[in-house]
Amino acid sequence: MLSICAKSVGVIGLLSAAVLLASCAGQPTYTAKKAKWRNTSERACLASGNVGQSRFVTPMSSLGGPSACGALKPFKMSAADHGRVKFQPAAVLRCPMVTKVDNWVRNGIAPSAIRYLGSPVVRVKVAASYSCRTRNGLAGAKLSEHGLANALDISAFYLADGRKITIRRGWRGTSGERAFLRAVHRSACDRFTTVLGPNADKYHQDHFHVDLARHGKSGTYRVCR
Repeated sequence: MLSICAKSVGVIGLLSAAVLLASCAGQPTYTAKKAKWRNTSERACLASGNVGQSRFVTPMSSLGGPSACGALKPFKMSAADHGRVKFQPAAVLRCPMVTKVDNWVRNGIAPSAIRYLGSPVVRVKVAASYSCRTRNGLAGAKLSEHGLANALDISAFYLADGRKITIRRGWRGTSGERAFLRAVHRSACDRFTTVLGPNADKYHQDHFHVDLARHGKSGTYRVCR
């Protein structure tokens, strides 16, 4: 058992046992379980060469610190689809997330904007990426995938014609906005193992949450809400 502030940043390692991370004064507690697949999948992605350094994706040093949070070699992603879609602010993500997010933007979000809204997406609002915290910020909850640089939250899309489509308003907005956001949600479910939106719960009324957590013993189960 370790006693660590939930806000601290750390390097992900092969945790030898399930660890209960208690809070420092006033900080929420969270639990982090052994998950060898995390390092394995990250190393495989890094070795594949599918994520290389560019103007829009730059490697960072390991996220150092005493807790279970972090990644082996995270990346700062400031844009997707070869720079055509900017991220505001830049997202800090582990290697497997970078490839999935880029594919989602390029083959899911971008064509859906043209189809349903008639204008290209040029920027997305990143509500959250790396953040060492519990799920939904609840004391005693499990460590969030955000704490492992394995999740991304998006709250709005900016179009070339000047329109801003937010999840909060657009989910029940015009017919075009509704069709676009639902197509984006469906395309996320084709790529990520967890997708949460306004229909999921009260915590996701204003953004889409996507991550690559492993669900179930086989790791093949997907959550799409």
